[in-house]
Amino acid sequence: MTGGQAKGGGAGRTRTLAFWTIPLSLLVLGIKLLAWHLTGSVALLSDALESIVNVVAAIAAFVAIVYAAKPADHDHQFGHHKAEYISAVIEGVAIVVAALLIFKEAIGELFDPSMPTDVGLGLGVNIFASLVNGVWAYVLISAGRSMRSPALVADGKHIRTDVVTSVGVVIGLGIALATGYPIFDPLIALAVAAHILFAGWQLIAESVGGLMDAALTGDEEDAIRKAILDNADGSSDVHDLKTRRAGSAAFIDFHLVVSEDMTVGEAHDICDRLEGAIKKAIPGSTLAIHVEPEGVKPHGVRVRID
Repeated sequence: MTGGQAKGGGAGRTRTLAFWTIPLSLLVLGIKLLAWHLTGSVALLSDALESIVNVVAAIAAFVAIVYAAKPADHDHQFGHHKAEYISAVIEGVAIVVAALLIFKEAIGELFDPSMPTDVGLGLGVNIFASLVNGVWAYVLISAGRSMRSPALVADGKHIRTDVVTSVGVVIGLGIALATGYPIFDPLIALAVAAHILFAGWQLIAESVGGLMDAALTGDEEDAIRKAILDNADGSSDVHDLKTRRAGSAAFIDFHLVVSEDMTVGEAHDICDRLEGAIKKAIPGSTLAIHVEPEGVKPHGVRVRID
């Protein structure tokens, strides 16, 4: 016995946030290119290179979120939710590419360092871009987590790595100016690149987990069990509980044991009650409840009903 999936009310907001990330990323890119042009700093150039990747990633995230929101069709009967995970993997790869570009520029400058010029103005421009990025990263990550949008969270984390890059750049240039040794400029760029590379790897690993049908969190499964225990009156057992997460959607499957003498209508009423309670506990969930008579040997994860 199955239940339909409720549509997420935050889909429109998710698309809106993803869309505005594109012009915002272009604006930040322009500001950082200006900072590099004013100073000639390889660290600022590495920062701008990462912002180019941000623009590409923002476009990919928007396309994925729009596609993921499409309703189920004949060829994709469980919906298009996993498109967001694909976008998140792409963003992770983009972060790694940005780190490698920074490595390339920084290593080249390491053997022939030069002191940047007009550093004060360049840093001021770069700091402004970082503030814009920092605020927007917080908005995207918070909204993405609340609406269970992997693409939006990935986009926010990507932008947050850009903020870390900028902080590293400011520190590197500050040390270079204070000591008179320009080599600190590429050295800090290398350190920032290493951090970005690690962040990209983490994002790829998390996103691949979603593509591999990772189960719901322990807290979510506890909420499901509580909903079952509180609303399964009339049945004698629940077993073989399975869950998986696909973007904003959750898929829940379990077996419901009832008396052999129970009518189909009575069993259906219990399923309706369980479905309503579980969807309230786990918004956006789709259920498959398999009704079976007493006497069938249970297997899998059990939820005891006393």
